[in-house]
Amino acid sequence: MRPAPFPALLSLLASVFPLSSDAYTPLSTSLLKSLPQPKTTDYDPSTGSLLAPLLIPRVPGTEGQLLAQAHLANFFRTHLPQWELIWQNSTSTTPATGDKRIPFANLILRREPPWTKSRGPGEAGFLTLVAHYDSKREPEGFVGATDSAAPCAVLMDVARAIEGYLVRKWKQEEEEAKKSGKETSAKGLLSWQGVQILFLDGEEAFVSWTDTDSLYGSRALAEEWESSVYPAMSTFKNPLQQISLFVLLDLLGSKHPRIPSYFQNTHWAYKKMAVIEGRLRQLGLLESEAGSEPFLPEGGKLATDFNGRSFVGDDHVPFMQRGAPVLHLIPTPFPEVWHTMQDDGEHLDMPTVRDWMRIVTAFTLEFMDVQNSEPGGE
Repeated sequence: MRPAPFPALLSLLASVFPLSSDAYTPLSTSLLKSLPQPKTTDYDPSTGSLLAPLLIPRVPGTEGQLLAQAHLANFFRTHLPQWELIWQNSTSTTPATGDKRIPFANLILRREPPWTKSRGPGEAGFLTLVAHYDSKREPEGFVGATDSAAPCAVLMDVARAIEGYLVRKWKQEEEEAKKSGKETSAKGLLSWQGVQILFLDGEEAFVSWTDTDSLYGSRALAEEWESSVYPAMSTFKNPLQQISLFVLLDLLGSKHPRIPSYFQNTHWAYKKMAVIEGRLRQLGLLESEAGSEPFLPEGGKLATDFNGRSFVGDDHVPFMQRGAPVLHLIPTPFPEVWHTMQDDGEHLDMPTVRDWMRIVTAFTLEFMDVQNSEPGGE
């Protein structure tokens, strides 16, 4: 990823899709306190079942790429078989490999309400949680712990943590709709929002970052989704339009991250997450040192403060260019270990990694409005 100027065109395109910040019920204090906690053993750099298998070189076209793919897919097949698993494949030449075409494979995991799934494709909107799983080709042996093995492990854990809440929410909605005799009616009784997780391939440049030597997987997926047309009566025209919010995690896992709010049109979502972080920290539910400021310090940012700002080039760009609303969770400045051999498991701050799981889990559940299907209040 690289810093990039903020063009007016991208700002305009990011506003093409109507982005709703409709009120949803904040998670109660009791629910926050009862959220599933990340297990220290899952994140051990040597033996952790989530993280350790990803702390290897994962360069596209190598054995490490295949091992990472198998780890991600097997986790969902074993622990979350209700999630739909889809591979999106492409190939491309690179400046480092000449005419040889390198394979790239994006893994898409989807969980949507049973009534939207039964109606066919294109009915559910998706909160979309994203990280790239490939690693940089050079320096040789680079494992990219913050970039982005740890974010991938966090998203696996988030998926496992939210599953029971989604099942209870959708079951309660179905029961209430049947009691009212409106089980086939539209959206007043039944939610039409799901969650999808994207593990993207080929984010890293093979030689040096350019528009064509980077973002191989995300460019291929965004293009395919834009051109994949659903049946005429579908709620959404194509998979791209199903993205309610594109939340990209990158370079996370070092101590004291500072995440700016990059985009005005998703600042509402940034503020929601910042409030969640503050509540968790106030309740003593986060492990990490707060440092001089929270992870998300710009909740009070004004609309005028976005003028002339820059964003960081990353996997969100092909989706944002096509109108998807983006919340980019990447620190500025980058971690000191960025693109060095020190970006390994030993240099991760594990309390910070686990806290990202807590924050993203709470944000996801609040976005999905699970509070009313869970017991407990303030």
